[in-house]
Amino acid sequence: MTENLYWDPFDRDFHVDPHPVWRRLRDEAPVYRNEKLDFYALSRFADVDAAHLDTTTYSSAYGTVLELMSPEPMKTGQIIFMDPPTHTMLRVLVSRAFTPRRVGGLEGHIRQICAELLDRQVGGGGFDYIQDFAALLPSMVISELIGVDPADREEIRHTIDETFHHDPEKGMVNDIAMAASARFHAYLSDQLEARRAAPRDDMMTALVQAEIDTDGSTRRLTTSEAADFTALLVAAGTETVARLLGWACDVLETHPDQRAELAADPSLLGNAVEETLRYESPSPVQGRVTTRDVELHGTTIPARSKIILLTASAGRDGRRYDDPDRFDIRRRVDSHVAFGRGAHFCLGAALARMEGRIALEETLRRFPTWEVDRDNAVRLHTSTVRGYQRLPISG
Repeated sequence: MTENLYWDPFDRDFHVDPHPVWRRLRDEAPVYRNEKLDFYALSRFADVDAAHLDTTTYSSAYGTVLELMSPEPMKTGQIIFMDPPTHTMLRVLVSRAFTPRRVGGLEGHIRQICAELLDRQVGGGGFDYIQDFAALLPSMVISELIGVDPADREEIRHTIDETFHHDPEKGMVNDIAMAASARFHAYLSDQLEARRAAPRDDMMTALVQAEIDTDGSTRRLTTSEAADFTALLVAAGTETVARLLGWACDVLETHPDQRAELAADPSLLGNAVEETLRYESPSPVQGRVTTRDVELHGTTIPARSKIILLTASAGRDGRRYDDPDRFDIRRRVDSHVAFGRGAHFCLGAALARMEGRIALEETLRRFPTWEVDRDNAVRLHTSTVRGYQRLPISG
């Protein structure tokens, strides 16, 4: 039954339309084994959801990106590569700085940035929805959130852009991206040290001031830990929002009746964002390593096995969603795993949702209809992110 069933996260052709293969994985091989690349993959909603919640069995400490996974736990300050209880302690600390009040206070600023970026495109006949809008918005919002000086923001925006530089010949990791990441980390470290000496009303100050009591003593983030978290927030928030908006632009163009509904009634946009995340997850895969043998669907997954959790496949699982391949902005999406679940649920989910909702509202206000130039659209190809790098539209 599983004859000719093969899934490779590095296959460029596969990225165009992975859903038929993922459907076969769910139906024929819910515990899929790729011998060549040495990993197992879970594709059903219930299994992906359960693995996210079971951090004791499915560890993040060995890495969460297939090509970067290590045989031993990684030595890093990034909480995304940690397990409880260390992860829990650091998450509590950063949560003290990344509060709902701080995020909610950005709504007016987000709307202002959207207006500035979109107004310049009105009457122009067309623009690149990613490069001229969706990729610019999140880095500008993040700069405001963390407290980048206005005089530094343009340079930092270019640095952030370079951290995502993709060289098709060298894969995800390349010299330009690594150099930009190092520059950005050094900048953040300098700024965080400055906040210790002269506090401001920004997130970098809140990060270095946040405290938690552990074993009778007070714990604060080190400068390196605070810089690691800030860099992670920037990376995850920028990529997720840019790809989310690209998918929304693409999918709504192919569903013009639903696009018209959203233009007429912006109150539907919050649910439309959730449906987009379910339908085309910007972050389709997450890696884990098993800490013990696992029995699942008649298959034994040995301890220390690399596991790929197929978030995007889970979003199309008919065992969880009715008619899962139908995009429906009025669907009741009571849960999905696009932002993870449990201990590693994305801290920036509320911000990403707000940016997505506002960005689409402001887009539809100025461009109630548009056409996508698919001949000149460019896909982004990495093992962990799926979406558009360029998406020219006219309207």
